Order: sequence, then structure tokens, then C-alpha cells
Amino acid sequence: MKAIELSQQNLGVLGAKLPCPSYDRSAIKHGIVHIGVGGFHRSHQAYYMHLLLEQYQAYNWGICGIGLREADRNISNVLTKQGGMYTLITQHPDGIDNCEVIGSITDFILAVDDPKKAIDKMAHPDTKIVSLTITEGGYNFSASTGAFDFDNPDIVYELKYPDQPKTVFGFLTAALKKRRENGLPAFTILSCDNIQHNGDVAKKMVSAFAKKQNADMADWIEHEVSFPNTMVDRITPVTTPSAMELLEKNYNLKDEWPVVCEPYIQWVIEDNFSNGRPPLEQLGVQFVPDVTPYEKMKIRLLNAGHSVLGIPGAIHGHPTINSCMEDKVFSTFMRQFMDEEATPILGEIQGINLEDYKDSLEERFANPNIKDSVSRICSESSAKLPKFLIPTIIENLKVGGSIKYGTFVLASWCYYSDKGVDLKNNPLEIMDARKDELHEEAKKYSLDKLSFLKISDIFGGLLSNQRFVKEYIKMLDAIYLNRDVRDLMKAMS
Repeated sequence: MKAIELSQQNLGVLGAKLPCPSYDRSAIKHGIVHIGVGGFHRSHQAYYMHLLLEQYQAYNWGICGIGLREADRNISNVLTKQGGMYTLITQHPDGIDNCEVIGSITDFILAVDDPKKAIDKMAHPDTKIVSLTITEGGYNFSASTGAFDFDNPDIVYELKYPDQPKTVFGFLTAALKKRRENGLPAFTILSCDNIQHNGDVAKKMVSAFAKKQNADMADWIEHEVSFPNTMVDRITPVTTPSAMELLEKNYNLKDEWPVVCEPYIQWVIEDNFSNGRPPLEQLGVQFVPDVTPYEKMKIRLLNAGHSVLGIPGAIHGHPTINSCMEDKVFSTFMRQFMDEEATPILGEIQGINLEDYKDSLEERFANPNIKDSVSRICSESSAKLPKFLIPTIIENLKVGGSIKYGTFVLASWCYYSDKGVDLKNNPLEIMDARKDELHEEAKKYSLDKLSFLKISDIFGGLLSNQRFVKEYIKMLDAIYLNRDVRDLMKAMS
């Protein structure tokens, strides 16, 4: 039997097989324009808006997606063909897959083909929020200084030709300029990217660009545009062909780009909006005056926990995070890191029971359906560890707390960067923009045991702390001598 294509006209047939939108999608207004429609946006923000439409008929809060890059053409083609719809496959630890069709995205604009259409959409009176998932690289700042990169050729071009934007900054500024000229209030710029103080970063970068392009507009943006910080969380692996095969086999449904995710979902947002917001608190979203404690909790426990498992796991030969968790030595080591090193410096977080949160992380990491690859978790560790793990070590050094678990991970990272193979000499898939630099410093171990730590923009002042250096050398020597990090981790428990 030929599979049924996902489309508006086929919802009646598909609705007998799996949950589909029950709301009138033709009545939806685009209160949100989202730039950077990827898997995470579709498993998280678009899912929340779908629930609002289903449960509360929030017809003013539909989504229009925008792709700014040529690389967005594939998602543009698929979503346009499917009327913005896609299937969300929620994979539970017990092996059950819940599948439902999500309908909150009802239009998509490929801005590289029609910049004016994208600007006009953001400038439309219905648009209250422009949200972003553009990855850390999309914010166009220097990794070393944090300053806006005005040497980017696309930035140079759009500063010269403001009516022909290429980057998110050119589009946002052009749309805000049009709103101002039309007497409309500013929209909120809502970053949903997994970076610390994402709203503050967005504001700093947009303001820097606008000031260079039009100082008067920059002043208006400063006073009229809100940039709430947010904390977002839902593990969303890359979609594989098996997801599409599952839908065809179980539902006779042809979806060209479904999304796979875990059951857990969280969104914490600072309640600071320029022009109204959706009633997401009805779905359990937390609106808070300051997102910092929640952000710190996630980074120091979830993100760091992934690295604590992933780097030693790669050396040992575990392929996925759930396989690390199935190994009692690894799961115990990770929980001890969270309990003894991360938790003591987090303090109390309103509305959160940290023991319950850590329990939930263990369950999420162990989900056998998600199969998050260790290589993905270890990717770009040079950008991740200075934010996720090293601050915990530094804070514990200041207060005399435990540092042994975090230090072991850094020593393992040196060995990982040097040898590039697992315990059975299988090559590791190392994905890091600084891979060659890390390897060059790590391989000097036999001549200079501290060479790796001399990459100062990664390790900061750790090299000058005698307590840390002593612990690091002890663990580094043990790893190079033993090679089996699992034995060493077991001895530490």
C-alpha cells in the first residue's frame, strides 16, 4: 500500500491512525516568526505552541518559520510541501514511541530567495515575537574577545546595503526600522539557543550592529526591544532514516522530515516582553525575574554531566550516552560528580528539587531509545568545557571543595586529544574546531605534563593553582600508564 503523504488534505485519513491537529490551521495568525527552524525548535517551542492551540485555541500564536541561509533550502522545501507540518516522535525509556502531527508552523519563508518578504513578515502587526535558534556561531562574536565581528563579509555587505540583508542582524534591524516607521511597537527578540545569558548576548550583538548601521535606530532598539534570557531543555538527536521508516511501517505515513525527542521538556523564561506573550505558564513554562540560577543548574549538571560521561566513555569505547549509563562504573562516577562537586556550589533554586532533577537526568541519559552518540557529546569540547565544567572546578578550588571528578575528566580529555583512539585502538571521531591545536599540546605530555593546560583561553588560571596541578598530574600519569579509564573511575568511587 502506498504511504500517505503528510498534508493538510490528508489529515482526516491520518487522524484515524495518530493524533493530528484538531484546530483550524487556516485561522492561525503568526504571532511568532522563528529564525532557524531545526529539530530542536520543532521538538520544543513549536511543540509548546501546538499544545496552546490544541488546549486553549491560542490562534494569535502560530509560527512562521524563516530560513536565512542556502542551507535552509531543504527544510524549506519539506515544510512547504507538508504545509508546515511534521511528526514528533517522542521516545520513552520503556521502548514506547508516541507519534503526533504538529501543526503550529503554518508558513515558511526562505529569505535568501525573497529578503523583502521576510522583512515584511517580521514587520507585520501580527508579529509580537521574533525567536531564534541560530546556534552559538550565528551570534557572530569573537570567541576570544566576545565582541561583534565586523570583519564578517556578510556584515560588511549589509552595512553598505541595508535593504539587502544577509544575516539575522540585518534582517532584525530592517524589520524593526520598518515597524518604527509604521508606528508599530517593537517585537520581542527571544533567543532559544543553548548559550548562557542568550538574551543578553542577542541584545549585545544586535545593538552593536544597529549602532554601526544607524545610531538613531540603535537608541530606539535599546529602549523599545526586550531580549529575555531563556533556559531551554529537550534532548533532540539528529533525525535518521529509521524515524521515517517507523512512521511508514506503523502508520503508513510518509513524512520527509520528522523529529525525534525525549519525553522531558523544560522552558524557563524571564518575564520581559515588548509586545505581549503567549500564556505558556498554562503549560508549565516557568516565567521568572532572573533565569541565571536555572541556567547555571542546567549547564553545571546536564551539560557537564554529558561531558563527564562522554570523554571517558569515548576512551573506553562506549558508543552512546545510554551505553555509558548502562555501565554502573560510569553512572556512579557521573552521579558522584553531580552530588559532590556540582551541587554544593549551586545553592537553592526556587521551584526546583535538585535531587529530583539529578534523578531525572540519570533517567534521561539512560534512555535506550535516544542513543545520543558519544562523539556528538564530545564535539567542540574546547567550547563546551570552559563553560560547563571548568567553572565548577574553579569555584570548588576557592571554597576547598572536591575537584577530583572534574579534574579526572580534564586529564582524560588530554589523553583523548593526544591518542585519538579508544581502549581497543579504534579511531575516535573527534569533532572540534581546535582539534589540531589540542592534539599538538596534548602530545607533549612526555616532555611537559602541563603543556595541555597552557592553552590559557580554555583553562584560565588553573595552571597557577598548585592544588589543581598536583591532582591533574597524578590523574594524567595514571591514565597514560593504565589506559583503562574505567578501572581508574571504579577506584575513585
